[in-house]
Formats: sequence, C-alpha cells, structure tokens
Amino acid sequence: MNNFNFKIPQEIICGQDSILKLPEILKKQQLKKVMIISGPNLNKMGVVKKITDILSCEGIEFVTFVEIEANPSVETVDLATKAFLASEADSIIALGGGSPIDVAKAVGVLAKYGGSITEYEGADKVPGTIIPMIVIPTTAGTGSEVTAFSVITDRKRNYKLTVFSYELIPAYAILDPNLVMTSPVKTAAACGIDALVHAIEAYLSKAASPFSDAMAEKAMELIGKNIRLFVADRQNEKAAENMLYGSMFAGIAFAWARLGNVHAMAHPLGGYFDVPHGVANAILLPVVLEYNALADEGRYEKIYHYIKNNKGTDNFIPEILVAEIRKLTKALGIPENLTTVGVTEDLIPAMAIDAMKSGNIAINPRITTQKDIEELYQRAL
Repeated sequence: MNNFNFKIPQEIICGQDSILKLPEILKKQQLKKVMIISGPNLNKMGVVKKITDILSCEGIEFVTFVEIEANPSVETVDLATKAFLASEADSIIALGGGSPIDVAKAVGVLAKYGGSITEYEGADKVPGTIIPMIVIPTTAGTGSEVTAFSVITDRKRNYKLTVFSYELIPAYAILDPNLVMTSPVKTAAACGIDALVHAIEAYLSKAASPFSDAMAEKAMELIGKNIRLFVADRQNEKAAENMLYGSMFAGIAFAWARLGNVHAMAHPLGGYFDVPHGVANAILLPVVLEYNALADEGRYEKIYHYIKNNKGTDNFIPEILVAEIRKLTKALGIPENLTTVGVTEDLIPAMAIDAMKSGNIAINPRITTQKDIEELYQRAL
C-alpha cells in the first residue's frame, strides 16, 4: 500500500435552501463586498438573481461577472481579474459548473499575486492563500468545489493548462440541490458521467489510498443509483441531492488520488475541438477502461456492481463493465464516438503529445506511451 495523507480543509454546507446561509458565511469571515463569477446562461435563467436577492436582503454589496464560457480561456481569466480589482471586492462567489469555478480560482490567485495564470501552470506554484471564496455548484458533475485544480484553455497553444495547488480549495462550499434541478437534460447527462469518471479513475489510480477509495466508493454508489433517475427527471429531489453529493465525494477522491488516461485525453479534445469536458470523458471512458482491463486487480467488478446496482455476477470479466458503461452512456444520450462531435483524425498526433504532458498518465493503472494514446484516440473516433 502507498503511504498517503489527506485533509478536509473546508466547511461544506449541504441541503435544500442552504444558499440562504450565504450572508451568514460572509459575515463570519467579515467580508464586505463580493464578486459573483458565473455564466451567461445561469444569468438568463435567473439563478444569479437568486444569489443577488439574498445578498441584497442582508445589505451585502456585490458586483457580477457573468461572461464565463465553456472551456474558459486565459483571456477570460484576465478580464475577470481586471473586473475584480476594479470593483474593490474582497471575496468571490463562484456560481455554476466547472467553468465559472475554475475561473474564480484563477482570479483568486491573480488578484492576490499578479501575473498571468500561465505562470502558475503545473503543481504547487501558488505561493499562499488566495482571495476568500465561496463555491456554489449548479451542476452535479465537476466536483470543483472540493478540488485543488483550475483548468484554463490557452488558445495560443490550443492547450488546456492545469494549475494544481491545495491553496485553490475553497474555504466554503454550499451544496443546494435546488440549484442542480435547473440543469438541462444534456448537461445533467454529461456532468453526471463526468462525476462517475472522477470516481472511477480515482478508484483505479496508482495513487489511490483507503481514504480516496472510501470517497470514490460512496460516489459510485450514489451516482450509480441516481444518474438514470436524475437525467430522466431533474425535478426528482432525492436524485438531484444524491447526484450533487456523489459529485462532491468523487471530487474529494480525485483531489487526493488524481485521475488517469480519460482526463489526460479529454483536455486536448477541449483545447483543439471545444468538445464539452463531460462529453469527452463519457466517450473516452469505455475505450480507456477496455485498454486498462489488462491491469485490473478485481476493482472492475466492484465498479460494475455500483453502476448496475446488483450484488453478484457469475463469471465476471472486465469486458462486462465496458459493455455496461457503453449501455449507460447510450441510454443517457451521450454521443457514441468522437467523430459525431467534430473531432478529426489529422490532429490526433498533436493531441497525443499534449495528453502525455498530463501528470494523470503516470498514475493510470496501465503504463501508457504516446503511441498508445494515439491508438486510443483512433478507437474513440
């Protein structure tokens, strides 16, 4: 067993209407003015207004930056940082899925330490604590509210850079199931599979520990029992709650065990072809699981039982899990291959080079070369 360490340096508030505790959290930290970082769709849907109404009722000053796109860019981070500094706010509320949360983390770094987010690419380059932040997820998928990562697209390189530092973990997260119940069906499906991939890759990682295993197993249990129900009906309160909590547990798992080939390969798909992250993960998952089956030490069967919701399978082989994942993604309406989302063969070598730069390759359960990555992209086409 690997030596391991962990900590949970956050306060996480869960439950229906838990966003009403937001003013209490801000006052507890003696924060006077907050910037809300979110996206245009959430703004149009009135989700941002829900937060601003709560703040207004308590006389808390706020400003908003609601221009965060999918696969957010270095330029967007720069714009949001300038807006934050000009506003003289002292804190950030990140409202949304992974994109607004990733930008908020990056702004939290740059507003305090300056420079470009590209200067912090890699591990442990953030010198200390960042701007105080409260994260409110509106999707059950990314787990970004509990992770130490910020992923930002560098358009100049067609590359998704990753900033990794435990300083990025927000001090507070509010998990209110009411907010994820507004998810469109495609978002619910893609984000739900994204959360499942987080749990599976953390569970199979060479860096897994008893702590991360416990988080991953609970995540797979909650997601396996609820993802179909939630995608079928986002107004199913219990399914929404369980998906949100499952996503959070999966986030904690991969914050400490990291991920694998699926995520290493998914980021270039976003950088070169703007494929939504959850969709990229969902398409790649069965392909990578099939490749990693050679290294399975019995965990594929456990994963299968969480997804299938049964307790026993005679004569289990890893291919049974692969087939079940394909069946699940098809039922949820996920595209079956990369060709259907606009990916072309000519950029596979370039994407493979970028994928190999990911630290996730080193902890994938099966040793992987650049040639292997190219072949896996070919299979996924």
